[in-house]
Amino acid sequence: MFGNEARRAVAWMNGCEGDPKLPVGSIETRTLTVVPSPSKAMERLNVAIRELKCSPPPLTSGILRLQVPIEEQIEAIEWLHPQHDNLPRCFFSGRRSRANRNGFNLLMDIGNENGDTSFTNNLVGVAGVGSAVFFQQLHPFSYHDWRSIKRFLSPKCPLIRAYGAIRFDATANISPEWKAFGSFCFMVPQVEFDELEGSSMLATTIAWDNALSWTWDEAIRSLETTMQQIASVVVKLKKEASGESILSKTHVPNKTHWDLAVKKALQAINTSTSELVKVVLARSSRILTATNIDPIAWLACLQVEGEDAYQFCLQPPNGPAFVGNTPELLFHRKWLSISSEALAATRARGESRALDLQIEHDLLSSPKDHLEFTVVRENIQNKLEYVVWFCHMLAVHSQGYI
Repeated sequence: MFGNEARRAVAWMNGCEGDPKLPVGSIETRTLTVVPSPSKAMERLNVAIRELKCSPPPLTSGILRLQVPIEEQIEAIEWLHPQHDNLPRCFFSGRRSRANRNGFNLLMDIGNENGDTSFTNNLVGVAGVGSAVFFQQLHPFSYHDWRSIKRFLSPKCPLIRAYGAIRFDATANISPEWKAFGSFCFMVPQVEFDELEGSSMLATTIAWDNALSWTWDEAIRSLETTMQQIASVVVKLKKEASGESILSKTHVPNKTHWDLAVKKALQAINTSTSELVKVVLARSSRILTATNIDPIAWLACLQVEGEDAYQFCLQPPNGPAFVGNTPELLFHRKWLSISSEALAATRARGESRALDLQIEHDLLSSPKDHLEFTVVRENIQNKLEYVVWFCHMLAVHSQGYI
């Protein structure tokens, strides 16, 4: 979590405040001609935006994506790094290891027979700046909110997507650093850079809805303001840790209370009448550095360390940045098919094939690790049984498309 005092007050359209039963007037993607560089893509988009101002659509609501393919492959995170941090930002990247090319990719597996998959099937990473429409509330994420998001999406425009996250426990008190996120936070970027295999793409998205007091004119002016702040020059990131000087470090709980918590958990597990078999302890660490840490630069460093991991950054309007680098795919859903890659009972890899085999044997023959994995597997299975039921209900209500 990274704070930022340089935020400014900007008005954005919150899609959750509309009527999800009313369809959006138009959902459209327009692909412009290919250009050699991001700067040329910016020029092409600015011309297209000026043309749109001269011929506004005769609709009270809609969402329109203009996209310009770029011949050169440029990393999405390197495009995002020089962009102003006074606007909401997001970044999502799938696994980059070629060994996992045939595995799940959070960014690729979204096409269907009705949509254009020419770009989505080789999508590597996505970076977004600004918010064409965002979805956020303090109450727990609900079916109403899901429909509010789906209202602006269509299988015919697979690259118009809402990126974001939902709190694990929406009923718990929100600590100060998470207040800007609410119980959930999703956004459709105003300006988006897509890193593809062998090429790239720059896009802008305009969303408007008179019923939400966000007209076409306001949406186009907001996009123009954002475009004026977009840097078209991409500079190669070093992706090396800068070694920031740490002024203070505070852990909650501290070591004394941590040891007490471990002892208490073990006592509970060892009680014959206890149903408790596993406890996962966690702590909060607050680190104060001599200089501000650039969250995008740090995420780029994490990207080097974890080719088999997923990287993300979510920064809502007027909020701090939430970054992560995780090897786990908790669950993957496509239509009514759900799979999980949650990890438990792990070991570090060996330095040789022989050592790997020995570690593998130790892991498979360990009663403790077998129990740990069983607990996680059964817990996820129980959770997914509910998710399958919920997805089925969504599919019924949405006539098969999720």
